[in-house]
Amino acid sequence: MGVAAADAQFHVLAVDDSLIDRKLIERLLKTSSYQVTTVDSGSKALEFLGWHEDEINNLSSTSRFPKNQVVQVNLVITDYCMPGMTGYDLLRKIKESSSLRNIPVVIMSSENVPSRITRCLEEGAEEFFLKPVRLSDVSKLKPHIMKTRSWHDTEEGPEKIEKHESLSSPPRPSEYEKSEETSLQILAQSQPQPHYDQTTQSSNNNSNNKRKSMDEGLPSPERTRPRYNDLTLVSN
Repeated sequence: MGVAAADAQFHVLAVDDSLIDRKLIERLLKTSSYQVTTVDSGSKALEFLGWHEDEINNLSSTSRFPKNQVVQVNLVITDYCMPGMTGYDLLRKIKESSSLRNIPVVIMSSENVPSRITRCLEEGAEEFFLKPVRLSDVSKLKPHIMKTRSWHDTEEGPEKIEKHESLSSPPRPSEYEKSEETSLQILAQSQPQPHYDQTTQSSNNNSNNKRKSMDEGLPSPERTRPRYNDLTLVSN
């Protein structure tokens, strides 16, 4: 079963010098509801992607694509062994381009050479499929294609997605509380604070104690304190 019809917007560029293999991968991709463009060389693939138009003209004297064509490609799947420019060379060109490096690249080959597979994966290839490519292999493309969908939606590239999400997300409640608390602290610090010296405060405390004693009908501590300084003892 192919991918849902909603994914028909995804565009895959298939590169293979073999007509039979090109037709096979095209049929598998269309069965999975992808839009497909096929080319037979790496130079034509770069031309279609819009990579360095002046250099592309030196690689190919004839062009089947109009100049200044803007094409959104979500994934490139290319054969490894091709005359002129190999799939590995195409992979490097794409990853070295500031405008194309975010496009996922998948390599295909009829030869199972571990060193070749490792080299392609280290250079940035997302997958390495052995030919003949099967429908189960095509089903692995969707996660890589979804990456480019997010980048095109933001129109800023992957390095801007995190910043875009942080700006569009509302602040957390704790941030509101922290901001409010800071504002209250600043307001409190700006208010003039009354100044009391120790003598004034002590005098106020004594006055309050005397008033409390009079209200309760009790003698104040000063009135109940015995005074012996001015008394003279008289003996009988």
